[in-house]
Amino acid sequence: MLNCSESIKSGSAARCAVCDGKFGLVRHYSWRTPLCSKKCADRFRARRESDRNWVGWLRITFNQLLEHRARAL
Repeated sequence: MLNCSESIKSGSAARCAVCDGKFGLVRHYSWRTPLCSKKCADRFRARRESDRNWVGWLRITFNQLLEHRARAL
């Protein structure tokens, strides 16, 4: 028999995805991710935006590398 700590939880929605804190009366969501506060929602959006910008920089660097390789030939 399962005790309280071993009970089946409702997936990963038992804690905040950013700070791992407990949920209060109000739960915020961003991209179907449950978050405990407006502050965590803003941090989550900023992290997603920085990830998106990083991929853009990688693409620019890769294109420049190809251009330099073409010039060398």
